[in-house]
Amino acid sequence: MSLSRNQMLDEMGLSPQWVLREQPALERGEASAPVIIPAASPGSKPALSVETQASLAQYGPERAQQIAGLGWDQLRHSIADCRACGLCAQRKQTVPGVGDERAGWLFIGEGPGAEEDARGEPFVGVAGKLLDAMLAAIDLKRGNDVYIANAVKCRPPGNRTPEASEMDACAPYLKRQIALIEPRLIVLLGRAAVHALLGEVGSLASLRGKPLAYRDGKNEIPVIVTYHPAYLLRTLSDKAKAWEDLCRARALMRQISREQAASPG
Repeated sequence: MSLSRNQMLDEMGLSPQWVLREQPALERGEASAPVIIPAASPGSKPALSVETQASLAQYGPERAQQIAGLGWDQLRHSIADCRACGLCAQRKQTVPGVGDERAGWLFIGEGPGAEEDARGEPFVGVAGKLLDAMLAAIDLKRGNDVYIANAVKCRPPGNRTPEASEMDACAPYLKRQIALIEPRLIVLLGRAAVHALLGEVGSLASLRGKPLAYRDGKNEIPVIVTYHPAYLLRTLSDKAKAWEDLCRARALMRQISREQAASPG
């Protein structure tokens, strides 16, 4: 039986009558200049560990350039064969991502958990069910104009947060996924995802609600930052803040759609 919108909000622990404490500028029709964060800002991330540098050296300095030229099938095979960091040692399988490969929405988490490692698909456990409820609350559905990926494609031991060096080793894959998908909006789920895509730019709390953008060359994609579903399961009081972030994301996507519809050509 399908759930109503109010039932989905109840499942997320939110009142159906929840409204934003402050109406976003996008909803009021006000423009705000985005904070542009380059895809690779010098010095924005910690240095690679000695182990990761040695591993990457094994593949040669051209590794990132090679990955940047891969299509989807080649990319999946490359991820499955990857040995660029220590996470490959204990994985059951890699978890490249899932969904619409030309999606308007791209959601990025931190890394696979035990169930994801077993099934090869991101967000399939309890946190995945919450993510599905979050998507449904803003009229989205997994696989329908939505792609879901992670900062790293292998499970960190004990489901720990991925290390900076591990995210750096996986960065060419995430960058290539973004280039292939060409999403209209990126939603970063949790601090590790922010670090992976934007670098060390501040705490998650300080970035929530700010107009951010990911830029890679000429491409500039708006970014929304919010909490990871696994964190929300542990910190129920912050579900309301996540709902605010989802409302901002929906308002921003509507604005992007209007602007694209009005743009000539």
